[in-house]
Parts: sequence; structure tokens; C-alpha cells
Amino acid sequence: MPISPAARPETAPRPVRAARPDRAAAPPPAPLFAVTGSQLVAAPRSAPGSTGRRRSSNPYLRLLATPGARAFTAGNLIARLPMGMLSVSAVIMIAGSRGSYALAGAVTATGLAATAVVAPFTARLVDRFGQARVAVPATALAVLGSLALVLCVHHDAPAWTLFAAYAATATTPNTGGMSRARWAHLHRGDPAALHTANSFEQAADELCFMLGPVLAAALCGALFPEAGTLVGAVLLMTGVLIFAAQRATEPPVTPRTETVASPLRTPGMPALLAVFLATGAVFGALEVVSIAHAGGAILALQAAGSCAAGLVYGSLRQARHVHRRLLLCLTGMTALMTLPLLAAAGSASLPVLALCLLLAGAATAPTMVTGMTLVQRATRPEQLNEGMTLSVTALLGGVAAGAATGGWLVEHAGTVPGYAAPMSAAALALVIAGAGARWGQRRRT
Repeated sequence: MPISPAARPETAPRPVRAARPDRAAAPPPAPLFAVTGSQLVAAPRSAPGSTGRRRSSNPYLRLLATPGARAFTAGNLIARLPMGMLSVSAVIMIAGSRGSYALAGAVTATGLAATAVVAPFTARLVDRFGQARVAVPATALAVLGSLALVLCVHHDAPAWTLFAAYAATATTPNTGGMSRARWAHLHRGDPAALHTANSFEQAADELCFMLGPVLAAALCGALFPEAGTLVGAVLLMTGVLIFAAQRATEPPVTPRTETVASPLRTPGMPALLAVFLATGAVFGALEVVSIAHAGGAILALQAAGSCAAGLVYGSLRQARHVHRRLLLCLTGMTALMTLPLLAAAGSASLPVLALCLLLAGAATAPTMVTGMTLVQRATRPEQLNEGMTLSVTALLGGVAAGAATGGWLVEHAGTVPGYAAPMSAAALALVIAGAGARWGQRRRT
């Protein structure tokens, strides 16, 4: 007999097999939140068990892997290259049109003196109002000064207009200092990363000052005398615009509720600036004496040695006692600066002198990196740009003094006694650093 549908037994539903534990769907990982500048950034967290990319053992690759680092570094390098171009281009342009190297040297010296006065105030404005708000208009004013210099030279304007136009370029911001300030903000609390960053920046300085003069001379010779200045001005403005556009990595402006004393009054800072002054004299004297002895092309080897040493130094572990490391670096610099003197005194061949200059440059970058590290530690975070600009200003003042001393020795005594000037300046820097360290220890006790 047929069974009615109502009487049919209900088919029991098949049990749903539970998912295996090892195949269970993992919940999406919660994002990591971090504050960069004035923005809240969400970054995905790697899921448990995921391998991800293997971390590079190269400290420079790890440094450039920092979010936003490559963008502001590219802009900074473009803006920094003209630093080695503009003075050489101005000398070639003015001397070629006016027939006077004395006038060209006086104009560039005036610009250097104006920079020494204006640069700390520009850096103070950067600390108070931010890098982008100050660097862009300051660079625009400096570029207008360069363009005015080109017009004055091209139209045979009175000599005083050359001084006024080149002095206007003193508003150029310290792009190297602003880049170091960004690294210090991104890697605060990580001394090893800051050590690598400072070494990278010093190597970049050496590279730009090695390539800048060559590029300027090539442009002025191959095209027209004003080409070096025009290209340098375009590169400077372009680089600063790219650099300033990276707002995510810009250090935030710290509001000041009270008047803050100048970094010059920070304990230990005057001694550090005196060390930078003497170190700049090493560079200035070595440059002038080497040009007089063997021509300007040989100076590229000294910069190459410094650049290579800076990169190697950045891969080493940071010293626990940075003051002792500075004394060690200055001792090495003093010893290595005797090599060009011995080569010149022994009438060595040009390749031997070139090798001596290459070795002499090996101590300059580690000395500068260690000195900049001490400046960063001695300066308040809200005054970091000003503190580092003061050190660069002291360095430029030393370069001017060393160049004048080296030139006087070459003219009155010859190039062999002239090579004693950079060695003596290095020894003076060592004495100042040693006296400063002892004075600091006495104050602590």
C-alpha cells in the first residue's frame, strides 16, 4: 500500500563535517597603526605563519627600506648636487667674462661669508615653521640670486652687482641638515640606524662635491659659460620641491612655550664647533695646495677615498663612547695627512701623490660622521636643523681660513710647506677635541 507523503519519515540531514583545525580560516590580521609626522598610517600586519621577505643584512638597504626614505633621498641628492657646482660655475663665468680670477674669488668669498651669517637663521626658521614652509621660498630666493648673477655677467653690469646677486644665494637651505633631521625623526631611539644614516649622508656629501665641479666645468666648457649656473639653479629648485613634497617623513614642528636658548649655549657645543672649524681648515688647505701642486683633477681621489670610507664606516657597529671614537678618528686623520706632505717632500711621482690623497681622505668621512652624531646628541630635537647648520657653517668658515692659509704658504714658501697646513689643522682639531672632552669630564665630576 502506498504510503502517504505525510507519513513518510523525514530524511535526516547529513551532518556537516567540521573543518579541520589546520585548514580553518584565520581571522584577518589587525593592522598596525603608526604616527608619521601629523598623519596616522595603517600598515598591514603579516599573518601568523607567513614568512614575508627576508630582512636584508645590508644596513644601507634596510635604511632605504624605511617608508618614504627613497623619495626624500632622491630629492635631496638632486638638490645637493648644485652645492658643488654653483661656486665653480660662478668662478668660470666671472673670470671668463671679466678676465679676473681675483674678482671671481672675491665674489664667491662674499657669498660664503653671507651664507655663514644667513644659514643659521634659515635653519632656525625651518625648526620653527617646518621644512616645506621655509625651504621652498628660501630656495626660490636663492635661485633668483643665481639668475640675477647670470644676467649681470651677461650684460656687463657693474662689479658691485655681482657681489649683491651672489650674496642673495645665501638663503639656500641646508638640505643635508634637513635630510639628517628626517633620519633622526624616523629612527629616534635607534642609534645603530642613525649611525648608518649619518654615514650615508656624509658619503652623499662627498659624492656630490666630487661630481659637482666636474659637471659644472663640463657644462661651462661644452655649452656656454653661464650653463653651469643655470643647470645648477634648475637642479636646486627641482630637488627642493621633490624633497619638500614628501610631507609624511617631515619632522613635526614642536611648539615652543618658552624662549629656547641658542644651541651655541649647549654644553659641549662650542668645542664641537671649534673641531668642525679646524676640520674645515684641513679641507680648504688641502684643496688649494693640491691644485697648485698637481691640478684640480687629483682632488677627486681624496673625495673618493672619503666617500668609500664613509660607506664602510656606516656598516660598522656604532661606538659606545662616541667622544673616544672622535679622538681616534682625529688621530687617524692627523697621521694620514702626513702622507701627502711626505710624498711632496720626497718629490714622489703623481701616482704616488694620488694614492696618498686617496688614503688621506679615508679618515675625513668617519670624523665628520662621528662629529655630526655628537652634534645631534647635544642639540634639542626642536633645534636640530639649527644645530647641524651651525656645524656646517663652522666647517665652511674653516674651509675659507684653510684655503687662505694654504694659498699664502704656496705663494711664499712653495707647495711642500703648504702640505704642512692640513696636517697642522688636523692636529689642532685633535687637541681641541681632547681638551673639550677633559673639560666635560671635570664638569661632570
